[in-house]
Amino acid sequence: MDLRHKTLLITGIGNFIGRRTAEMALERGIKVRGLEKDPDAARQLESKGIEVVIGSVTEPTALERACQDVDFVFHTESVQEASGDIKHFRAVNVDGTIAAVKAARRAKVRAFVHLSSVMVYGFNYPDGVTETGTLRGENNPFCQTKIESETEVFKYNDPSEFGAIAIRAGDIYGPGADAWVLRPLKLMEQKVFVLIDGGRGTINHLYIDNLADGVFLTLEKEAYGEVFNLTDGAQTSWKDYYLRLAEIGGMPQPSSMPGFLVKKAAQFKGKEVNFSPAAIDFVTRQHTYSIEKARRVLHFVPQVGLDEGMARTAAWLRSYAPSPALLTRSA
Repeated sequence: MDLRHKTLLITGIGNFIGRRTAEMALERGIKVRGLEKDPDAARQLESKGIEVVIGSVTEPTALERACQDVDFVFHTESVQEASGDIKHFRAVNVDGTIAAVKAARRAKVRAFVHLSSVMVYGFNYPDGVTETGTLRGENNPFCQTKIESETEVFKYNDPSEFGAIAIRAGDIYGPGADAWVLRPLKLMEQKVFVLIDGGRGTINHLYIDNLADGVFLTLEKEAYGEVFNLTDGAQTSWKDYYLRLAEIGGMPQPSSMPGFLVKKAAQFKGKEVNFSPAAIDFVTRQHTYSIEKARRVLHFVPQVGLDEGMARTAAWLRSYAPSPALLTRSA
Protein backbone atom coordinates (compact mmCIF):
# COMPACT_ATOMS: atom_id res chain seq x y z
CA MET A 1 0.00 0.00 0.00
CA ASP A 2 1.20 3.48 -0.85
CA LEU A 3 1.14 5.53 2.35
CA ARG A 4 1.60 8.92 0.73
CA HIS A 5 -1.23 11.37 1.37
CA LYS A 6 -2.75 8.98 3.94
CA THR A 7 -3.36 10.21 7.49
CA LEU A 8 -1.66 8.60 10.48
CA LEU A 9 -2.87 9.18 14.04
CA ILE A 10 -0.20 8.72 16.71
CA THR A 11 -1.41 8.34 20.28
CA GLY A 12 1.00 9.73 22.85
CA ILE A 13 2.64 11.71 20.06
CA GLY A 14 4.52 13.89 22.56
CA ASN A 15 6.79 11.05 23.66
CA PHE A 16 10.09 10.62 21.85
CA ILE A 17 8.79 7.68 19.83
CA GLY A 18 5.72 9.57 18.69
CA ARG A 19 7.64 12.73 17.84
CA ARG A 20 10.28 11.03 15.74
CA THR A 21 7.75 8.79 13.97
CA ALA A 22 5.72 11.90 13.14
CA GLU A 23 8.78 13.62 11.66
CA MET A 24 9.63 10.59 9.54
CA ALA A 25 6.02 10.20 8.42
CA LEU A 26 5.93 13.81 7.22
CA GLU A 27 9.18 13.22 5.31
CA ARG A 28 7.43 10.32 3.53
CA GLY A 29 4.47 12.42 2.51
CA ILE A 30 2.15 11.00 5.18
CA LYS A 31 -0.23 13.38 6.96
CA VAL A 32 0.00 13.24 10.74
CA ARG A 33 -2.40 13.87 13.59
CA GLY A 34 -1.56 13.37 17.24
CA LEU A 35 -3.30 12.65 20.51
CA GLU A 36 -1.33 14.14 23.41
CA LYS A 37 -2.21 14.99 27.00
CA ASP A 38 0.67 17.42 27.59
CA PRO A 39 -0.30 20.89 26.23
CA ASP A 40 3.35 22.03 26.06
CA ALA A 41 4.35 19.04 23.96
CA ALA A 42 1.26 19.56 21.80
CA ARG A 43 2.21 23.19 21.11
CA GLN A 44 5.71 22.17 20.04
CA LEU A 45 4.26 19.68 17.55
CA GLU A 46 1.68 22.15 16.28
CA SER A 47 4.53 24.55 15.47
CA LYS A 48 5.69 21.88 12.99
CA GLY A 49 2.32 21.85 11.28
CA ILE A 50 0.96 18.75 13.03
CA GLU A 51 -2.66 18.78 14.17
CA VAL A 52 -2.81 17.68 17.81
CA VAL A 53 -5.89 16.77 19.82
CA ILE A 54 -5.32 17.45 23.51
CA GLY A 55 -6.20 14.38 25.53
CA SER A 56 -5.44 10.76 26.27
CA VAL A 57 -6.70 7.30 25.36
CA THR A 58 -8.45 7.36 28.73
CA GLU A 59 -10.57 10.34 27.60
CA PRO A 60 -13.38 9.14 25.28
CA THR A 61 -14.29 12.50 23.74
CA ALA A 62 -10.72 13.38 22.78
CA LEU A 63 -10.12 9.86 21.49
CA GLU A 64 -13.22 9.88 19.29
CA ARG A 65 -12.26 13.26 17.84
CA ALA A 66 -8.69 12.18 17.16
CA CYS A 67 -9.79 9.07 15.24
CA GLN A 68 -12.07 10.87 12.79
CA ASP A 69 -10.94 10.85 9.15
CA VAL A 70 -7.65 9.04 9.68
CA ASP A 71 -6.42 6.00 7.78
CA PHE A 72 -4.08 4.41 10.32
CA VAL A 73 -3.34 4.52 14.04
CA PHE A 74 0.05 4.00 15.65
CA HIS A 75 -0.72 3.46 19.33
CA THR A 76 2.26 4.41 21.53
CA GLU A 77 0.60 5.78 24.67
CA SER A 78 1.30 3.54 27.66
CA VAL A 79 2.78 3.34 31.13
CA GLN A 80 6.42 2.35 30.66
CA GLU A 81 7.75 2.05 34.21
CA ALA A 82 9.47 -1.11 35.46
CA SER A 83 7.10 -1.49 38.41
CA GLY A 84 4.14 0.08 40.16
CA ASP A 85 0.44 -0.36 40.85
CA ILE A 86 -0.98 -2.75 38.27
CA LYS A 87 -4.33 -0.92 38.38
CA HIS A 88 -2.60 2.15 36.97
CA PHE A 89 -0.88 0.08 34.29
CA ARG A 90 -4.16 -1.60 33.32
CA ALA A 91 -6.06 1.69 33.17
CA VAL A 92 -3.75 2.95 30.41
CA ASN A 93 -2.06 -0.08 28.86
CA VAL A 94 -5.14 -2.30 28.68
CA ASP A 95 -8.31 -0.23 29.11
CA GLY A 96 -6.81 2.66 27.16
CA THR A 97 -5.76 0.34 24.35
CA ILE A 98 -9.23 -1.20 24.19
CA ALA A 99 -10.77 2.26 24.04
CA ALA A 100 -8.37 3.29 21.27
CA VAL A 101 -8.97 0.23 19.12
CA LYS A 102 -12.76 0.52 19.53
CA ALA A 103 -12.73 4.20 18.62
CA ALA A 104 -10.57 3.44 15.58
CA ARG A 105 -12.99 0.76 14.41
CA ARG A 106 -16.00 3.02 14.84
CA ALA A 107 -14.20 5.69 12.79
CA LYS A 108 -13.51 3.11 10.04
CA VAL A 109 -9.74 3.37 10.40
CA ARG A 110 -8.06 0.88 8.06
CA ALA A 111 -5.28 -0.40 10.33
CA PHE A 112 -4.13 -0.18 13.95
CA VAL A 113 -0.47 -0.70 14.84
CA HIS A 114 -0.04 -1.45 18.54
CA LEU A 115 3.36 -0.75 20.11
CA SER A 116 3.97 -3.73 22.34
CA SER A 117 7.28 -4.88 23.80
CA VAL A 118 9.65 -7.83 23.81
CA MET A 119 9.00 -7.84 27.55
CA VAL A 120 5.92 -9.98 26.85
CA TYR A 121 8.44 -12.88 26.92
CA GLY A 122 9.37 -11.98 30.50
CA PHE A 123 12.89 -12.03 31.88
CA ASN A 124 13.78 -15.67 31.25
CA TYR A 125 13.34 -16.77 27.65
CA PRO A 126 15.33 -18.89 25.19
CA ASP A 127 18.00 -17.25 23.07
CA GLY A 128 16.60 -16.13 19.73
CA VAL A 129 13.00 -16.39 20.92
CA THR A 130 10.51 -15.97 18.07
CA GLU A 131 6.99 -14.57 17.97
CA THR A 132 5.62 -18.02 18.84
CA GLY A 133 7.55 -18.07 22.12
CA THR A 134 5.86 -18.42 25.50
CA LEU A 135 4.55 -15.17 26.97
CA ARG A 136 5.36 -14.60 30.64
CA GLY A 137 3.90 -11.91 32.87
CA GLU A 138 6.51 -12.59 35.59
CA ASN A 139 4.23 -10.88 38.16
CA ASN A 140 5.43 -7.62 36.62
CA PRO A 141 2.78 -5.01 35.75
CA PHE A 142 4.50 -3.85 32.56
CA CYS A 143 5.05 -7.36 31.19
CA GLN A 144 1.57 -8.50 32.18
CA THR A 145 -0.35 -5.54 30.79
CA LYS A 146 1.54 -5.63 27.51
CA ILE A 147 0.45 -9.25 27.12
CA GLU A 148 -3.15 -8.35 27.98
CA SER A 149 -3.25 -5.37 25.62
CA GLU A 150 -1.94 -7.44 22.70
CA THR A 151 -4.64 -10.03 23.32
CA GLU A 152 -7.34 -7.36 23.30
CA VAL A 153 -6.11 -5.70 20.10
CA PHE A 154 -6.25 -8.90 18.08
CA LYS A 155 -9.84 -9.55 19.13
CA TYR A 156 -10.76 -6.76 16.71
CA ASN A 157 -8.63 -7.87 13.78
CA ASP A 158 -10.65 -8.21 10.57
CA PRO A 159 -8.29 -8.01 7.57
CA SER A 160 -11.08 -7.05 5.17
CA GLU A 161 -12.18 -4.11 7.30
CA PHE A 162 -9.81 -3.38 10.19
CA GLY A 163 -6.27 -4.67 10.35
CA ALA A 164 -4.55 -5.12 13.71
CA ILE A 165 -0.76 -5.38 13.99
CA ALA A 166 1.51 -5.62 17.04
CA ILE A 167 5.18 -4.68 17.20
CA ARG A 168 7.18 -6.21 20.05
CA ALA A 169 9.87 -3.58 20.23
CA GLY A 170 13.26 -4.03 21.84
CA ASP A 171 15.08 -1.46 23.98
CA ILE A 172 14.33 1.74 22.08
CA TYR A 173 17.01 4.42 22.23
CA GLY A 174 18.01 7.56 20.41
CA PRO A 175 17.66 11.34 20.78
CA GLY A 176 15.17 12.10 23.54
CA ALA A 177 14.90 8.55 24.89
CA ASP A 178 14.27 8.41 28.61
CA ALA A 179 14.77 4.82 29.81
CA TRP A 180 17.95 4.01 27.88
CA VAL A 181 19.53 7.48 27.48
CA LEU A 182 18.40 10.30 29.79
CA ARG A 183 17.66 8.25 32.89
CA PRO A 184 20.98 6.36 33.06
CA LEU A 185 22.90 9.55 32.25
CA LYS A 186 21.16 11.29 35.13
CA LEU A 187 22.12 8.43 37.47
CA MET A 188 25.69 8.60 36.19
CA GLU A 189 25.75 12.33 36.91
CA GLN A 190 24.52 11.61 40.44
CA LYS A 191 27.27 8.95 40.78
CA VAL A 192 24.79 6.21 41.66
CA PHE A 193 24.85 4.26 38.40
CA VAL A 194 26.51 0.82 38.35
CA LEU A 195 26.96 -1.94 35.81
CA ILE A 196 25.04 -4.86 37.25
CA ASP A 197 27.07 -8.09 37.16
CA GLY A 198 29.64 -6.31 35.06
CA GLY A 199 27.11 -5.55 32.34
CA ARG A 200 27.30 -9.12 31.02
CA GLY A 201 23.64 -9.23 29.99
CA THR A 202 22.36 -8.39 26.52
CA ILE A 203 20.68 -5.16 25.46
CA ASN A 204 18.41 -5.71 22.48
CA HIS A 205 18.65 -2.13 21.31
CA LEU A 206 16.38 -0.65 18.66
CA TYR A 207 17.22 2.76 17.27
CA ILE A 208 14.13 4.95 17.03
CA ASP A 209 14.38 5.42 13.24
CA ASN A 210 14.58 1.66 12.73
CA LEU A 211 11.39 1.26 14.77
CA ALA A 212 9.58 3.88 12.69
CA ASP A 213 10.75 2.17 9.48
CA GLY A 214 9.26 -1.07 10.82
CA VAL A 215 5.94 0.63 11.55
CA PHE A 216 5.71 1.97 8.01
CA LEU A 217 6.64 -1.42 6.57
CA THR A 218 3.82 -3.19 8.45
CA LEU A 219 1.34 -0.74 6.93
CA GLU A 220 2.82 -0.88 3.44
CA LYS A 221 2.82 -4.69 3.49
CA GLU A 222 -0.69 -4.76 5.04
CA ALA A 223 0.56 -7.31 7.58
CA TYR A 224 -2.78 -7.52 9.33
CA GLY A 225 -3.16 -10.02 12.15
CA GLU A 226 0.61 -10.33 12.56
CA VAL A 227 3.01 -9.67 15.41
CA PHE A 228 6.69 -8.82 14.87
CA ASN A 229 9.76 -8.69 17.09
CA LEU A 230 11.81 -5.62 16.19
CA THR A 231 15.35 -4.92 17.35
CA ASP A 232 18.52 -3.77 15.58
CA GLY A 233 19.42 -7.45 15.20
CA ALA A 234 22.71 -7.06 17.08
CA GLN A 235 24.12 -8.83 20.12
CA THR A 236 25.42 -6.07 22.36
CA SER A 237 26.31 -6.30 26.03
CA TRP A 238 24.95 -3.82 28.53
CA LYS A 239 28.58 -2.99 29.33
CA ASP A 240 29.34 -2.04 25.74
CA TYR A 241 26.17 0.05 25.49
CA TYR A 242 26.58 1.88 28.80
CA LEU A 243 30.29 2.58 28.28
CA ARG A 244 29.39 4.18 24.94
CA LEU A 245 26.59 6.14 26.62
CA ALA A 246 28.91 7.37 29.37
CA GLU A 247 31.41 8.51 26.75
CA ILE A 248 28.93 10.51 24.69
CA GLY A 249 27.45 11.98 27.87
CA GLY A 250 30.85 13.07 29.17
CA MET A 251 30.59 10.79 32.23
CA PRO A 252 33.28 8.60 33.82
CA GLN A 253 33.09 4.89 33.20
CA PRO A 254 30.64 3.29 35.64
CA SER A 255 31.78 0.74 38.17
CA SER A 256 30.31 -2.75 38.54
CA MET A 257 28.32 -4.40 41.32
CA PRO A 258 26.84 -7.90 41.69
CA GLY A 259 23.13 -8.00 40.96
CA PHE A 260 22.18 -9.49 44.33
CA LEU A 261 23.85 -6.59 46.15
CA VAL A 262 22.09 -4.03 43.95
CA LYS A 263 18.74 -5.70 44.67
CA LYS A 264 19.51 -5.70 48.37
CA ALA A 265 20.24 -1.97 48.25
CA ALA A 266 17.03 -1.35 46.30
CA GLN A 267 15.00 -3.24 48.90
CA PHE A 268 16.59 -1.52 51.89
CA LYS A 269 13.99 0.48 53.75
CA GLY A 270 14.62 3.95 55.08
CA LYS A 271 17.12 4.88 52.38
CA GLU A 272 16.30 6.65 49.14
CA VAL A 273 17.39 4.67 46.09
CA ASN A 274 17.07 5.42 42.38
CA PHE A 275 16.07 2.01 41.11
CA SER A 276 13.73 -0.84 41.96
CA PRO A 277 14.33 -4.60 42.13
CA ALA A 278 12.08 -4.96 39.07
CA ALA A 279 14.22 -2.51 37.09
CA ILE A 280 17.25 -4.70 37.77
CA ASP A 281 15.47 -7.64 36.12
CA PHE A 282 15.05 -5.53 32.98
CA VAL A 283 18.79 -4.92 32.65
CA THR A 284 20.03 -8.43 33.39
CA ARG A 285 18.31 -10.23 30.52
CA GLN A 286 20.79 -12.57 28.87
CA HIS A 287 19.50 -13.39 25.40
CA THR A 288 18.45 -11.95 22.06
CA TYR A 289 15.10 -11.91 20.29
CA SER A 290 14.78 -13.19 16.73
CA ILE A 291 13.82 -10.65 14.05
CA GLU A 292 13.84 -13.20 11.24
CA LYS A 293 10.08 -12.92 10.72
CA ALA A 294 10.35 -9.16 10.23
CA ARG A 295 13.23 -9.67 7.81
CA ARG A 296 11.30 -12.29 5.85
CA VAL A 297 7.79 -10.83 5.81
CA LEU A 298 8.48 -7.11 5.91
CA HIS A 299 11.96 -7.11 4.34
CA PHE A 300 12.99 -5.21 7.47
CA VAL A 301 16.66 -4.23 7.48
CA PRO A 302 17.81 -1.96 10.33
CA GLN A 303 19.39 1.02 8.60
CA VAL A 304 21.01 2.65 11.64
CA GLY A 305 23.62 0.62 13.51
CA LEU A 306 24.84 1.24 17.04
CA ASP A 307 27.82 3.39 15.99
CA GLU A 308 25.62 5.72 13.96
CA GLY A 309 22.80 5.64 16.50
CA MET A 310 25.16 6.69 19.29
CA ALA A 311 26.69 9.40 17.09
CA ARG A 312 23.24 10.85 16.41
CA THR A 313 22.35 10.67 20.09
CA ALA A 314 25.62 12.39 20.99
CA ALA A 315 24.89 15.20 18.52
CA TRP A 316 21.44 15.64 20.07
CA LEU A 317 22.90 15.76 23.58
CA ARG A 318 25.34 18.47 22.46
CA SER A 319 22.89 20.64 20.58
CA TYR A 320 19.43 20.17 22.03
CA ALA A 321 18.33 21.57 25.39
CA PRO A 322 14.93 20.03 26.10
CA SER A 323 12.55 21.54 28.61
CA PRO A 324 12.51 20.04 32.12
CA ALA A 325 9.14 18.42 31.32
CA LEU A 326 10.56 16.59 28.31
CA LEU A 327 13.57 15.38 30.29
CA THR A 328 11.30 13.20 32.44
CA ARG A 329 8.91 11.89 29.78
CA SER A 330 8.81 8.16 29.06
CA ALA A 331 8.42 6.53 25.67
